[in-house]
Amino acid sequence: MNVPRTARLSFRLMDEHDAPLLYELDNDPQVMQYLTRGKVSSMQTIQEVFVPRMQAYRNAEKGWGLWQVNITQTGEFIGWVLSRPMDFFTKSPNYNDIEIGWRFKRSSWGKGFASEAAIAIADCIAQQPQVHAISATALQDNLASIKVMEKLAMKFIKNYTHIDEEGELPAVLYRKLV
Repeated sequence: MNVPRTARLSFRLMDEHDAPLLYELDNDPQVMQYLTRGKVSSMQTIQEVFVPRMQAYRNAEKGWGLWQVNITQTGEFIGWVLSRPMDFFTKSPNYNDIEIGWRFKRSSWGKGFASEAAIAIADCIAQQPQVHAISATALQDNLASIKVMEKLAMKFIKNYTHIDEEGELPAVLYRKLV
């Protein structure tokens, strides 16, 4: 897959050597608010859980993985955009419906970077002939992520219950057909 680029942002597919960047990003309780209820990730969790999960779906040819997002002018790391088949960690992943997600440093919030980056990655992924849809999920209270989904021209599909080790939370699914 061709590596996307925008006027303000550059991208690189992340790998196991990027654990320090992942740790830096996940160490802000506000960044993690809608992901882990504000619990930050330890370096051990990044290395033993997060990185192996990322490597399981990483495929440079198809553009699957975590795309590191940097400000082109300064090279500053500000976050990442995820791209992988929907339901990847189930018995029946959907290789025609690609999940997109994002996580950005608080210092970059409110500047349009998440939307700009997600659109760039989604547009590249959508060019693959086997991809029929791009989807995203978020907790219902995560209005900033829902705004990004809407900027991606995704439409609301359904409400559902997100279940994790802490319990249940209301969530939403958005999708765009390509």
